[in-house]
Amino acid sequence: MICLAVGLAAVGAGVLTLRASGAPSVLAVLLFGSLFAFAENQVVVSPERASISASFMVAMASVVVFQHQHTLTGPVLVGAFGACYLPHVRALDWRKILFNLGNFSLATLGAAVAFDALARVGTTSVPVLLLFALPAAFVFSVVDVALVTAVVSASTDKSAREVLSQLVLTGMLQIYPFAVLGVFMGRLYLQIGPVSVLLFIVPIVIARHTFKSYVDLRAAHEATIRILIRALEAKDAYTAGHAERVAKFAIYIGTELSLPPSRLERLRLAALMHDVGKLIVPNHLLNKPGRLTADEYARVRRHEQVSMEILTRIDFLAPVAPSASSEHARFRPVSDEYGQPIEPHIVAVADAFDAMTSTRSYRRALSQEVAFDELRKNAGRQFHPRCVEALITAIERRGEHYGAGFEAESDHWTTPPPQAGTGSAGLGDLLPDPARRLASEGGAA
Repeated sequence: MICLAVGLAAVGAGVLTLRASGAPSVLAVLLFGSLFAFAENQVVVSPERASISASFMVAMASVVVFQHQHTLTGPVLVGAFGACYLPHVRALDWRKILFNLGNFSLATLGAAVAFDALARVGTTSVPVLLLFALPAAFVFSVVDVALVTAVVSASTDKSAREVLSQLVLTGMLQIYPFAVLGVFMGRLYLQIGPVSVLLFIVPIVIARHTFKSYVDLRAAHEATIRILIRALEAKDAYTAGHAERVAKFAIYIGTELSLPPSRLERLRLAALMHDVGKLIVPNHLLNKPGRLTADEYARVRRHEQVSMEILTRIDFLAPVAPSASSEHARFRPVSDEYGQPIEPHIVAVADAFDAMTSTRSYRRALSQEVAFDELRKNAGRQFHPRCVEALITAIERRGEHYGAGFEAESDHWTTPPPQAGTGSAGLGDLLPDPARRLASEGGAA
């Protein structure tokens, strides 16, 4: 329904602009529309599933040209050519075709309205037009991101905030250089005519190559991270999925705290890599059911130093190393409320929550309610209060449940873990008295 509504809105906008500002040059519409479709078919998809292309450069050039012709219908029609994305056309995916038609038409119209309003009150010199291109690009990206967010959140289990945080960086910031280039290309068309459209092909191809190189580099980074995670999970199968869950909870917290997309990405990497140092910890210590001795505990804790060493030696992970370190994660009210990075605290809270709500060798998973209570009890001492409340709020808003009775995976243990362990490691002291007695009678360490 959203796709149909967006498509119909674009048709309505085209009719209204035609009545209000007249018909555009058919040749200009066909030329710029064809270029727009060509650019969209050179699209590169980022790891966040956001589309990156040079089509806005063509849209901005058409805005300049049709502003000179005093018509808003042209930009609407040029944007409609975005529906000619060949994979969707071949699959006869009418929902996506309608959405692309409406989305690009309305976004390009928004940019044209903003640009036209500014051009009417200012001069038409090139430097001034370049300045006008920036607010026009902003309007285009706002309309585009808003419509994509609405349709993705409606068709998936992702919240609008999650989708928006993924799209803002790739969906907005990438188009500003194209806004400037589009103005130049539009002015060039007005000066030398239709032959100038041949020059558009070069930046479109270069842009695709640049985006593809960036996406390939990101893919290589992701592959490196997955190899490290798989190596850790192969060594310690009982913690399989832990890194991904910690990263998910960390993103929940970061989103609640309104971290910008660039910091959310670094936070995700830090959360994924926070336990990589456990590769050097012997398995019999990682999976020991009983209490660790002082020497054993020191050997396990050494994994934090090793994690830092590994991350600092990998160029693209070096910036996230401090966020993955527990050295910076213990809450100190004075320093941490005034300018200190919050990422280590986010990872610490996400890690603690998953540890409590997962079955480990030393005890079975605790309930979500017990985990929430434990986090809140230690907020302001061990954990950052804002991170604790952000995680609880995010999980409750999504209606999600973790812990006892809601574990996604069923592990086969050689020795079934006790209901609760001893002390803080097993958090046996958090269970009701009958359960605690049962754990004690069962020989929990």
